[in-house]
Amino acid sequence: MVALFLSKQMNERIAKIEQFLIGNPNDLFLHHALALEYIKLGEEEKAKHYFEHNLNVDPNYIATYYHLAKLLERIGNTERALTIYQDGMNIAKAMKEQHAYNELQAAYEDLAEL
Repeated sequence: MVALFLSKQMNERIAKIEQFLIGNPNDLFLHHALALEYIKLGEEEKAKHYFEHNLNVDPNYIATYYHLAKLLERIGNTERALTIYQDGMNIAKAMKEQHAYNELQAAYEDLAEL
């Protein structure tokens, strides 16, 4: 019963985000939020689609790199995950986003050691 309630809540959030996207189709935060909701539902391909959309539209949207790479790790695409982490580190360094760089580097190193 609880799982059904939570699933319904997630679907309602997805519907709200999709509604916002109709009025703001280029809002990268909304695409990112939608991807995170799909991850919670276990719909990795849908989540991946929205993360990749963000990278294609704006490669400087730094939050996408970590979450996309973690998703790729989870679905077993280690090589691509490592590449995404590296790309994110390069962007974070260029943007002088030290916190993001450190998070990406730590995740990259953890994965590279496996």
